[in-house]
Amino acid sequence: MNTTTRTRPAALTLTPSAEQRIADLMTKAPADAIGVKLSTPRRGCSGLAYSVDYVTEAVAFDEKIETPGGTFFVDGGSILYLIGSTMDWVEDDFTAGFVFTNPNAKGACGCGESFTV
Repeated sequence: MNTTTRTRPAALTLTPSAEQRIADLMTKAPADAIGVKLSTPRRGCSGLAYSVDYVTEAVAFDEKIETPGGTFFVDGGSILYLIGSTMDWVEDDFTAGFVFTNPNAKGACGCGESFTV
């Protein structure tokens, strides 16, 4: 019997730019922060929004992704909305922020702040 164990792929792919932004955030994090966490709270005109915040404790069902600059968590209740997504950090002359390419999103509001699945 073959008992080969495969590493499960992360639910979310982080670009090098997003990983660098997480590293930057962790250098400015409160002393009790153990990482940065992505969740999808219900808000906005389309129903769900992306929220990135510091986290002070690990939760059992959260996805944990180790990056070169720190630990990134994905809220366990949000995983199903995010599987296969890519998270990027984009800056230009006028804006800066995380940008998500989410194959599960069926629509988004005009301002890009919220999405529906």
